Amino acid sequence: MTTNKKDKPMLQDEVKNLKPIKAKRKIEFDEDGKQRIEAIGVKSLEKGARGLMEQTPFCPDHLDQDFNPKVDKAGAKTPIFIDRTTFMQPEGSRTIFGADNRTVYNSTAYPWGCVGRVETALGIGSGAMIGPRHILTCAHVIDFKSDGSTGWVKFSPMYYNGPNPTFGTANGIKTYYKYKVKGSDGINSTEAQYDYVVVVLDRNIGNQTGWFGAKAYTDSWDGLASWTHAGYPMDKTGAQRPTYQNNIALDGDALTTDAHEAIYHQGDIWPGQSGGPFWGYWSGTPYVVAVQSWQNASKNGASGGSDLLDLVNKARTEYP
Repeated sequence: MTTNKKDKPMLQDEVKNLKPIKAKRKIEFDEDGKQRIEAIGVKSLEKGARGLMEQTPFCPDHLDQDFNPKVDKAGAKTPIFIDRTTFMQPEGSRTIFGADNRTVYNSTAYPWGCVGRVETALGIGSGAMIGPRHILTCAHVIDFKSDGSTGWVKFSPMYYNGPNPTFGTANGIKTYYKYKVKGSDGINSTEAQYDYVVVVLDRNIGNQTGWFGAKAYTDSWDGLASWTHAGYPMDKTGAQRPTYQNNIALDGDALTTDAHEAIYHQGDIWPGQSGGPFWGYWSGTPYVVAVQSWQNASKNGASGGSDLLDLVNKARTEYP
């Protein structure tokens, strides 16, 4: 797939000038407190009809839209049980470059409520809604079994000291992957190109949260400080509250194809943020281009490319 080189994301200075957008309606509830749901019959697209299309985002009309959530000072207390100066020294990982620019937030406004905490038998990661019941996260948090199956996956959008009372938690029923990545022995150069999966959930939680669009990253965007990352870091919040960082520049690996590549950056990263999305805005609309994967002494890395978009297309076509 070829991306138009003139099709560039907005710069973060432009995003900062965007004004919040109020919701068009409020959710109605029945007498017993349950949400009232409108029933609309929609025919699914034929298999393969989504082909090479970029996936468009969706913001429910009951949600506000916000481009710069307020700082959550109450939730920003750093756990004292993690010492950054010694915790990852055996691996030689720096992960935080200069001042820590991550900001704790607590917002269900779109698109912030699309980001959530991923839990599996292997631990905690981050992920994002990429369809009505589809999440994008890293492959190395998935428990791949020898019989071809995977272990359990739970996703809680806008998890904040527990599942959000409105969104709750959904369970995975199907996992789409390109490569079985195992993070226990580090991420090698091949795994760094494919460290993403799409998990199909057991319910359409995206009707409440909305979801991101998806685009194929291209090296023509290298160096643009247009990207935002969000996730659940162990060091800053104990993976109990999300953080975000703006003004991140990405740099696709020059030696690999745009179809599947490691994407380097110096955003502030810590374990727990793996699987969290990197997104930019096109005309005020958010599209994910990569997910957080790994870190080392000089840079951190994400995975992306047109194969990521193809994986999203396949999962959404076969499980609308």
